[in-house]
Amino acid sequence: MKTSTDLLAQRSHFEFGKNWASYAKLITDNEIDSAASELERLLGGRLDGKRFLDIGCGSGLHSLAALRLGASEVLATDIDPDSVETTRVVLSAHAPDGPWECLNVSVFDLDAKALGGFDVVYSWGVLHHTGDLYRALAAASGMVCSGGQFAFALYRKTLFCWFWKIEKRWYMRASPKAQNVARRAYSAVFRSLSYLLLFRSHRKYLEKYRAQRGMDYYHDIHDWLGGWPYESISPRQVNRLMLVRGFEPIRSFGPRFMLGALGSACDEYLYSRLKETT
Repeated sequence: MKTSTDLLAQRSHFEFGKNWASYAKLITDNEIDSAASELERLLGGRLDGKRFLDIGCGSGLHSLAALRLGASEVLATDIDPDSVETTRVVLSAHAPDGPWECLNVSVFDLDAKALGGFDVVYSWGVLHHTGDLYRALAAASGMVCSGGQFAFALYRKTLFCWFWKIEKRWYMRASPKAQNVARRAYSAVFRSLSYLLLFRSHRKYLEKYRAQRGMDYYHDIHDWLGGWPYESISPRQVNRLMLVRGFEPIRSFGPRFMLGALGSACDEYLYSRLKETT
């Protein structure tokens, strides 16, 4: 994607924060437990005594999950002020005395000298919406302390990414009525193909979806269809970039093959920053 100052600015982005503010009303202990379980799966263990940075905190759910896994300090950041306010409300409700802080700041403006390094930096499904994925990946990884971990998820590059860029630019500018029609049409097509190709009922799919990461299918459809700016990347490209930045791969999860006709899914990555030697 061609980088421009406009694409890096929050005003040119889809209103993710308003979507997460709506979703946050659904957060219960069940959603927090699911998010904590998935975070622990990705990290390979708990966060006891570790500083945790959540880049693109959205609803605040995964900042909550980090606290539940024993993080000694959680810093939740987002470029969208609605997301920051939602996260502040959610954390105040579920962890009023927890060691957390919320900051309205872009990933490009994070400063390791001012904030210090973090044992775990987490950014799930965020960096590909910043307007400059490669620069965002470099900025986020720069917040990881020596020997620390970087956990993130990025859209897999598919044959249909060109189409979704067009669709997302349209959706972001469309009227609420047109957006609603698009969501209904997408859901209907997804439901039909899911049954025809995978032989699973939509009800069972929704039950499994809610249990994974504690997210909500219908809010995620709105997020997917409107998620602009949009970029994608292959696992091979990610690995090459991270190796150059002094990280080594720990584990990753993702689909074996993805055509992309119904959209892309995220590959999940966990990298460790090599310890500095003196």
